Amino acid sequence: MTADPQRRKVYAWEDREVAPRDLSLVPFARLQGLVDHVWVQEGLAWPPLVRPLTRKARRTVARATRLAIEAPEHLATWVLLHEMAHCMSSTAEERSDGHGPIFVGLYLKLLADYARMPREALEASLRRARIEWDPAARAVFVE
Repeated sequence: MTADPQRRKVYAWEDREVAPRDLSLVPFARLQGLVDHVWVQEGLAWPPLVRPLTRKARRTVARATRLAIEAPEHLATWVLLHEMAHCMSSTAEERSDGHGPIFVGLYLKLLADYARMPREALEASLRRARIEWDPAARAVFVE
């Protein structure tokens, strides 16, 4: 059993259901403001810092820990929300839900609330893809 059994299914679901709905590209200079806005709206303190993705990361689109999001010069909104869901489902000690039910539940909420994607349609597509999610997911870290 892998440490992140839903990872491939989530990526395939994103390619089919999420990416085609959001063709936006946000410049790096605006990413921190978006992260800060979502963090405040979600009632959270201490948003992750956005920093440049290292040039050595050739196959990585972006990456996140509880404390930081690494991003390229331009990033699709849905990718930023994906990384923010990782931040919300991780602790400072790097324990994470991976692409599990907590992560997917948080990601679904972010997509519906901030990318204005239809929640019911996304939920139906998650069921078809047999991806588990927690509809009551909340950020796992304690402020």
